[in-house]
Amino acid sequence: MLLNILLEAASWGPLAGGLGAGLVVLAAALGIGKIGASAAEGIARQPESANNIRTTAIIIAVLIEGVALFGAVICFMALSK
Repeated sequence: MLLNILLEAASWGPLAGGLGAGLVVLAAALGIGKIGASAAEGIARQPESANNIRTTAIIIAVLIEGVALFGAVICFMALSK
């Protein structure tokens, strides 16, 4: 019984990989967009700290991109099986 469920779930791998990759890219885009909007608002409120806000926003965006790349690679590995 359990083996049949696992074999059936394995056949959904390509669909799950494609949907997962799409969700990873969408979530990363939304996160980076929110960071950009917050950074622009922060710079508008305190122009004297623009360099610090910009640097922090870039670092956070790079970290999100790294996680998104890792997630997309895992999803594409699921597609190949």
